[in-house]
Parts: sequence; structure tokens; C-alpha cells
Amino acid sequence: MSDVIIIGAGVVGAACAYYAARAGLDVTVVDRGPVAAGTTGAGEGNILVSDKEPGPELDLALLSNRLWRDLAEHGGFEFEAKGGLVVAETPQVQEQLTDLAVKQGVEHTVVPGPALHGYEPHLAPGLAGGVYYPQDAQVQPMLAAAQLIRHGAEAYGHGALRLRTGVTVTGLIQSSGRVTGVRTDHGDILGGAVVNAAGTWGGEIAAMGGAHLPILPRRGFILVTEPLRDPLIRHKVYTAAYVTNVASSSEALETSAVVEGTPAGTVLIGASRERVGFSREMSLPVLGRLAAQATALFPVLCDVRVIRSYLGFRPYCPDHLPVIGADPRLPGLYHACGHEGAGIGLAPATGYLLAQQLSETGTDLDLHPFRPDRFAQES
Repeated sequence: MSDVIIIGAGVVGAACAYYAARAGLDVTVVDRGPVAAGTTGAGEGNILVSDKEPGPELDLALLSNRLWRDLAEHGGFEFEAKGGLVVAETPQVQEQLTDLAVKQGVEHTVVPGPALHGYEPHLAPGLAGGVYYPQDAQVQPMLAAAQLIRHGAEAYGHGALRLRTGVTVTGLIQSSGRVTGVRTDHGDILGGAVVNAAGTWGGEIAAMGGAHLPILPRRGFILVTEPLRDPLIRHKVYTAAYVTNVASSSEALETSAVVEGTPAGTVLIGASRERVGFSREMSLPVLGRLAAQATALFPVLCDVRVIRSYLGFRPYCPDHLPVIGADPRLPGLYHACGHEGAGIGLAPATGYLLAQQLSETGTDLDLHPFRPDRFAQES
């Protein structure tokens, strides 16, 4: 019997496992697929403070940013402290970006239009300016998830962290009004607590116990270019429209230019958002829009070939905040899901705070804004 059973071996579940094991808890992680096979494996690896409005999510992002940098010192996965550059097409948008940066209160530099090429020499001419965020970073998400689980198992003793893949959770076990384990297609697993880190499928796990979490899939596409011998793009670069799209609740298709290089030499191009259920149908019009927006921002990419594309499903919550912490409706059940496109960036803070709550030591941040019962129950 484990102290904690974690449902989901994506980067959020991996971070929960790592910090719970570090806190001395015995942990079992279960996933119906391999490590990072869901949303994590379809992510870009964003670790951002630049796209967060002032408030609880920004506080979570700042804590997570510090934790990612601490984790990176252990090595074993790709971490790039590359910084992010948000660019504006017009003076009005540049003013809005500047106002947001000031309200955020995070480290930043306002960049006038003529100075943009000092940051990114291949940017299109005529942009009004931008804001540079040195804390923005990128991680290789699949490798990071795998290493978090490995470090948790190796650093805190054999038997403290077990990983069971290919195991599908089919129900929650309840005894005397408390969640005490999970039912799976490989038999029951008992534990002192259960953590729902199932990402886009987090609502389905909560529903197994009769609790409502309105987590919905929000599909996004990414283009990947051929590897380039000489790096063209130094930072994560995106237009102000990306910030607007992140905060949008629209079901319709929204796209914005997001462009960045990787250590392998490829360039990643996004980003799109649309709520179309779990449809995995490829959309050439969406891919075309992404390519057009990227080449408008970086004309040099017109001569670069795209070699593949992929899609994933962000776990969307109506108020754009993740669900983190104990569920008062189901004692023994904890949630760590609903991060939408910020799950990779927010994973360490989520795992760290949840481990504190599981250990009953008090949490470094107030988890009330992320409480699981904040949504109206469906009739």
C-alpha cells in the first residue's frame, strides 16, 4: 500500500511524484500509456512568466520558474534559459505590452522597435517594439518528465517511487467516505491518498467519484522545421496576440505566431487553439495559417522546410486557472490538472505545493484560488 497514488505520468504527475517522494512519502504512479504520452509529449516545453496576468497564476509561475532552475542543476534533461521576446506590430499594442509588464512586476526590458534586431537579427522590419523577459525558458518536456520520475525513485530510496505504465484507472475506491485507492484493469491499488494528475482527462477521473471538474480539451498544432546548421532564432519569440489567445474562452480557432529554436537545430512554430473535442484530424488550413504567421514574423523562414507537424490537447478550465489541492467533496482525493497550455511550466510548483499539502506542513502559496470545488456543479 502506498501513501500516495498518482494518476498520470505526464510532467505534472511526474513532478507530484518527485516532490512527494522527496517529502518521504511512498508513491505509486499509474498511467494507461508510457511516460509523457499525452499532452506533455505534444508540448513545446514552455516555462513562461511573460504571458501571465498579475495574480495567482503568475505567483505560481514565478515559484515554478525558480524550481525548474533548481531541477536543471541536477542535469539529465534539456533546459534553456533563453528568455522570451514578445513583439508588437503597432505602437498601441506596444503600449499595452509595456503596461502589462509593469503590472506583472517581473524582470523585463522594454525594447524599442529599432532595438529589436539586437535581440533577434532576423525579425521582420517595421515592428513597433517589444518586451524582453529574461526569466522565460524552455525544457524538453518528455525527457524532463522521465527524469523527474527517475530522480524521485533513485534519490529517495528504492521502493519510495514505483511506476506502473499500461495500467488504466477504471474507478476510485472509497471506504468510510474517503478515497482509499483506485480500481484498474490490472486490479485494485490501495493508498492513503489519490492524486488526479490526468491532464485533459482530469474531469473524467473526478467524475468517477461523483465530483465535477469542467476540464475540456483545447487542440493545438505545432510545425517542426528541418534542422538548421546555424541557429536563426535566439529566444522564444511571439506576438502580443498569443497573450490574448491564452486568456480567451472562445471555442473557435485562434492562431498567433510563436517561434523558437531547439538545441537540435529545428524551429518550432505555433500556436493554435480550438475546442473540437478530442478530434485528431489534421487541418491543413490551420497549418497554413501558422506557417504564414511565422514567415511574416521571420521572413528568413520562407526558405526553410517543414518536416513534420503534431497536435495535442490542452486541459482547458473556464477560468484559466489550474485545479490544485485537496477536494473537500471527496476526502483523500487531490487534484493537479487543468493547467491548459501552462502545465509544463507550472509542473514543479504544482508538485511542490501538493507535496506540502499531503505532508500537512503548510503551503508556500495560498491554494484557495485553485480549489477543486470552485465550479458550479452540473445539474
